[in-house]
Amino acid sequence: MLEQAEDFRAESRGLHALLADVDDAGFRTETQFKGWTIDTVIQHLHFFNFAADLALTDEPALVALFADLKAARAAGETTIAYTDRWLEGLSGRALLAAWIETCERVADLFVDADPKARLKWAGPDMSARSFITARLMETWAHGQEVYDILGAEREEHDYVRNIVMLGVNTFGWTFANRGEPVPEPRPYLRLTAPSGEIWEYGEPSEVERIEGPAVAFAQVVAQTRNIADVDLTVTGPVASEWMSKAQCFAGPPNPPPAPGTRFRVR
Repeated sequence: MLEQAEDFRAESRGLHALLADVDDAGFRTETQFKGWTIDTVIQHLHFFNFAADLALTDEPALVALFADLKAARAAGETTIAYTDRWLEGLSGRALLAAWIETCERVADLFVDADPKARLKWAGPDMSARSFITARLMETWAHGQEVYDILGAEREEHDYVRNIVMLGVNTFGWTFANRGEPVPEPRPYLRLTAPSGEIWEYGEPSEVERIEGPAVAFAQVVAQTRNIADVDLTVTGPVASEWMSKAQCFAGPPNPPPAPGTRFRVR
């Protein structure tokens, strides 16, 4: 069983519960992420969850879908505009219902998938385990702007370790993706899980070190918070440089949010 599939299901259900009583007008609320509305967030997650379904069930259809998306981008259409058009403007509560139905189907598909099976995607092929972990990360990361704008505090779980591990594993890629040499030494991490458990990564060091809540580290590497806005103690030039640009998701270099721009509305 792929545990990450159940983690994805749980995170999706949590976001769904948050939005259960929001009316159609509420879905047009603008978040702190690039001017996206709540509708935009759910459209984005729904489209790529649908594509994840195809990755396991209909690879030719997935290839055709991404080819169409690539052609639309080449013609000047944004991914968001394409997604809205592809969904025929599906929004609000109808979108919410369609999204959670697809979430459940994707979780059902992946929970019994071979963890090592190679699946096609827009970028390099991925194992099924990495694939569903990426869907979990996107749901958790994009869900953050929804929790923030609605003034809700998410109940965090130890499955955030999946996102922490993405952050740890993309240390070198964060720099290489920017055409920069990968610095040494890799910082030591000592993070406190939501349960209170201590997670450690790397060789213990007092010179290059990051210490604090695991959720805060995940927020930084997923770029839902600036390092200045979380309770992490960062020691050393390499650790500081990493936290200033960490990026655990694929794609071209993306700058983190500016200090003070991403927060839970009170």
